[in-house]
Amino acid sequence: MTKKIQFSYEEYQSIEDLSKTDAALLLKAQEAAKTAYAPYSNFFVGAAAILKNGKIVTGSNQENASYPVTICAERSLLAAAAALYNNVSILTMAISYHNQNPNTDSSRPISPCGMCRQSLLEYETKYKQPIKLILGSYHGKVLIVEASNHLLPLSFTGDNLK
Repeated sequence: MTKKIQFSYEEYQSIEDLSKTDAALLLKAQEAAKTAYAPYSNFFVGAAAILKNGKIVTGSNQENASYPVTICAERSLLAAAAALYNNVSILTMAISYHNQNPNTDSSRPISPCGMCRQSLLEYETKYKQPIKLILGSYHGKVLIVEASNHLLPLSFTGDNLK
């Protein structure tokens, strides 16, 4: 038997095409990218999320010479949200970046790495609340995914441990 996994996402030509709320959150993610510590990759990532209580939390990538110690913007945001507003779910997260390496293109939307996808899935599971993702850059197309778990089909969850 063959089965198929599919999901849909929205594509916008620029931040100007987003709703005011989504555009404002993506701008916050762009601001958060400026706080990144990325001396090795020059790849500055920022994330901003609006919580169910209306608060906005941000995060940015924090590199380390020992690369496995590096923390991505999404996971730094998730940790901050859990520490500052325990038991409050995230409704929407915007992620943006700026690649400061010369001769590189920073106009394509960014998508969370595998480790961040797993962390987002765990957060969704914990709060039984999908996290809408706004994936962009400083310019160019923007993607909107209605739930972060769409990015990690056939995922590993707590159900696998039972």
